[in-house]
Amino acid sequence: MILHAADLGGAGRPPLVVLHGLLGSSRNWTSTGKRLAEHHHVLALDLPNHGASPALEPADYPAMVAAVLDTLDAHGLERVTLMGHSLGGKVAMCLACWHPERVERLFVLDIAPRAYTPDYRSLDAMLGVDLSRVSQRKDAEDQMAEAIPSWSHRLFLLTNLDRTDEGAYRWQVDLELLKRQLPLFTAPPLRPEDRFDGPTRLIVGGGSNYVREGDFEQMVRHFPRADLEVVPKAGHNVHVEGGERFVTAVLKA
Repeated sequence: MILHAADLGGAGRPPLVVLHGLLGSSRNWTSTGKRLAEHHHVLALDLPNHGASPALEPADYPAMVAAVLDTLDAHGLERVTLMGHSLGGKVAMCLACWHPERVERLFVLDIAPRAYTPDYRSLDAMLGVDLSRVSQRKDAEDQMAEAIPSWSHRLFLLTNLDRTDEGAYRWQVDLELLKRQLPLFTAPPLRPEDRFDGPTRLIVGGGSNYVREGDFEQMVRHFPRADLEVVPKAGHNVHVEGGERFVTAVLKA
């Protein structure tokens, strides 16, 4: 399976491959990716069942890792700096542990190698939108307002809303498929013996609750060269909300 890859610039520089989180896509990396492209050749992939990439069921961690490897091979990338946010961070951790020869350096953004409780609120809110009543993006946002009080999170979810050639709106992701697969995505990604000995940086948002006390100790058991960088005031989408502080946390590694 070859995944969609957005080339965000920096051709000829060391390759940096980025994996987004659940209900995200390569679109979410356009601004930050272009900043990182001043130092790297940045490719932002769409994970299976997201963005412009193909559907995959079941999309467990081995299957998603295999799809990323196929895509690296298709682009002639033997060894890369790998960065993953949230779900993409779990996939990145698996790839680094299972195929360490392919990863020069690992960045994990605001996620830990443990199980998380499945949260269906975003998927259910999107599924609850009556697309026949959407003539502009604001209509979809208004329909989600009660279920998703956070304006910024609604805007994030709406990055999955596309317009057809006929002018109608549609979700570019199969929401029912993603809902069925959510337990796979929230399961712990690693086995006790999994290990990556390369340089690793865990970057978390200071205002996020996705990484809790004790998670970094578990991280070090799998990634003994890991260090921790906290971006003050940033939330879960640390690569967006962290701005220049996030870019600095990456470039100084």
